[in-house]
Amino acid sequence: MLEKALDNIAEKILSLDESSLSSLWETYKERMEHFNTSKEWEKSVIVFFIINSVRVKNHIFNEHIKLQKPQEPTKKEQKNQIPPYLKLLK
Repeated sequence: MLEKALDNIAEKILSLDESSLSSLWETYKERMEHFNTSKEWEKSVIVFFIINSVRVKNHIFNEHIKLQKPQEPTKKEQKNQIPPYLKLLK
């Protein structure tokens, strides 16, 4: 039951837009930094780390996507490549 609840929470969080969440980052950071024993402070800490979690997840995702794409050779590398039908003679 706990796993199902966490799965549902994760599903809802994944549907949120990172840029919208990031715009709230500073607000929740400030709330978290002003410690008190209220439920509101506790929720602020959780929200702050949820926002960070989404940002980290997207960063890791983008890094892996970047690594999977074949790298295009630079113009200099293309210029230095010898076409397969030519031979280099010294």
